[in-house]
Amino acid sequence: MNIGIGVIGVGVMGADHVNTISTAISGAEVRAVFDIDPSRAARVASSVPGAKPLSSAQSLIEEFEVDALLIASNDATHAQYVLSAIAAGKPVLCEKPLAPTVAECEKILCAEQMAGLRMVQVGFMRRFDPGYVEMQRRLVSGIIGRPMLAHCSHRNADVPSGWTSEMTVLGSAVHEIDVMPWLFGKKVIGVNWMAPSSAITAKFRDPQVLVLELEAGALVICELFVKCGYGYEIRCEIVGEKGTIELAPLASVRVRSDFKMQTDFASDWRGRFAEAYRRELQSWVNGVIRWRSSKEQTEFGPVNGPDAWDGYCGAVVSEAVLRSMAYSGRMGVAFQPLPELYRKCRDALAYA
Repeated sequence: MNIGIGVIGVGVMGADHVNTISTAISGAEVRAVFDIDPSRAARVASSVPGAKPLSSAQSLIEEFEVDALLIASNDATHAQYVLSAIAAGKPVLCEKPLAPTVAECEKILCAEQMAGLRMVQVGFMRRFDPGYVEMQRRLVSGIIGRPMLAHCSHRNADVPSGWTSEMTVLGSAVHEIDVMPWLFGKKVIGVNWMAPSSAITAKFRDPQVLVLELEAGALVICELFVKCGYGYEIRCEIVGEKGTIELAPLASVRVRSDFKMQTDFASDWRGRFAEAYRRELQSWVNGVIRWRSSKEQTEFGPVNGPDAWDGYCGAVVSEAVLRSMAYSGRMGVAFQPLPELYRKCRDALAYA
């Protein structure tokens, strides 16, 4: 029997998740949705046989037919809904960030510790992208020797009005902040933020450059250009002692005519990472099914991907980047050692 999924927040990302679950995921079905805009919730629910719009997030969390929750609402609501899901004993996949602040993430870790198992998976979908997965496999094989340096570019055609420099860090850079330590197998120990002087305005700096220092001295240089104008593009190259590994270009075709070569770019992240999102959702559903069918449900929990600890680490690094931004990038900011309490929390719950 399929597990019942409830989706909180059915804007662009949430509606895409509803469609993917309904058309491309086995073992699950969307049974309820909630959105701050009731008409949008009704419209999305009407597209899925058997799904119903509910009047509040809490009623969805408590809904008997909902076995697991997908949170794709505004970032500021994530911690509230995740904590309610843990209290209800329901597994949750929360879109990144897990929460906007370290303090909120710590509350979630404490709630999981009290529950005695990991309940929360975080939507760092790049860990499921075929390109990044293959990069990690090649790195582990040792084909380029010890990795020393990475060059990353994260470019959007445009962002909504009212976008701020901080949003670029919390909404875009957080992907590199998560996936690069995952690829290298090393934690971030220091950060620095910079921007070209011509890019600095009162509230919005674009492009931005982050430098992440990893354990053992490896460096990651991330360019974030969220109003590049030409399309959506992600680049990544890792430099090792004996060679390099990079993501291959993803355009399906190149056209040569009239003395020109043309390559089409995706308009946004959804096309570029569609397969990553599908794999992420299937992995999560598989984990929930395995956990529900296990006689030892309290041992491992339903998580089958990035967990609350990964979300917490992302928040720690992001806050360090924002501190560096406050200093206008003139100095690096190494974040403080992780609190001993949460080291114990990680160890108790088998956090990776």
